[in-house]
Amino acid sequence: MISQVTHMTVYVLDQNRALDFYTNKLGFRVVTDVPMGKDVRWLTVSPPQQPGLEIVLSPVSTAMFKQETVDVMTDLVRKGTFGVAVLTCDDIYATYEEMTAKGVEFTKAPKKEFYGTEAIFKDDSGNWFSLAQLT
Repeated sequence: MISQVTHMTVYVLDQNRALDFYTNKLGFRVVTDVPMGKDVRWLTVSPPQQPGLEIVLSPVSTAMFKQETVDVMTDLVRKGTFGVAVLTCDDIYATYEEMTAKGVEFTKAPKKEFYGTEAIFKDDSGNWFSLAQLT
């Protein structure tokens, strides 16, 4: 049986910008940052309280995909097609204010839902995340 998830991938348009966003705006820490060839590296970050989960910030690039695929994926990521994850916090209103002050773009302010309070934000590439304080 599967016991846990250790890595997940988020496709990003620029690894350097993504690194800045995930570390300086979300407060994640770098776990691995090693070159993997021309203009590509194995770059993983982790939420500080969940070190067993590494998020791979994978570039949409021709190092991994054909140009036609890169063009389609870039457009889809930029349009905000992908909802990547639910990120939880203890105080959504304080976290929302802190992230907003750091320049994070929210498309939904905190709102009470049947499962808790949720806000929606985008990363620097266009991927969207649910920020939730669960009940």
